[in-house]
Amino acid sequence: MDDAQDFPLLTLAIFIVDWRNIKTVSSIFSQSGLRYHYVCRGRGTASSEILDILGIGSSDKAVILSLEQDLTVPALMREVGQKLGLNHPGAGIAFSVPLSAVNNPVLGSLNKDAAESETSVQGGYHGKERRKMERKYDLIITILNQGYSDEFMTVAREAGAGGGTVISARGLIKTGPAKIFGISVQNEKEIILILTTREKKLPIMEAVGKSHGLSSKAEGIIFSVPAGNITGIELR
Repeated sequence: MDDAQDFPLLTLAIFIVDWRNIKTVSSIFSQSGLRYHYVCRGRGTASSEILDILGIGSSDKAVILSLEQDLTVPALMREVGQKLGLNHPGAGIAFSVPLSAVNNPVLGSLNKDAAESETSVQGGYHGKERRKMERKYDLIITILNQGYSDEFMTVAREAGAGGGTVISARGLIKTGPAKIFGISVQNEKEIILILTTREKKLPIMEAVGKSHGLSSKAEGIIFSVPAGNITGIELR
């Protein structure tokens, strides 16, 4: 493993869009020559009434994860935002989180791209200087037992969350009953992503931690990471 503060600096770009737009995003990625991007299926947490108001026909979402150079993420966000009209309500959101390390083959393949883009940036690009970005937002990530996401989001909204995206997942355990601190752990999980302002992060995490934390039936594991390059939604 190599520290991502060595050249180039990397970011995980995350796009959450309507599933019907997955081909458009994939086309943009292919034209841009992106090597590492992955798609999983999720669902929005808004009620059907809210979906109708926003003009969204379905809550079926595509969650796209892409390993990118920190330098090139803003341009990628702009292109996807323009093609999908992310400035319109319900079209989707995009943001990024910084990475601290990446394995050698990935780092090596992106080194070439970083070197090629160095001269195209006004003022030059220095690999050990992260592009300055004011961090005002956080991504709250929660892993719950399956079936608790609706209750979880009710509590989160009451604490200030605007919405979230749910991804079905499965815990990998050894054969036989698995326990953490004496609590049985279910295989089927739900991962909930909530993008919020830094000021609202702590109240939301405290509220859902009390109702859906590790000692509850939901057995929630809740943590957050800084987010930037917010596109497609204005967080207050």
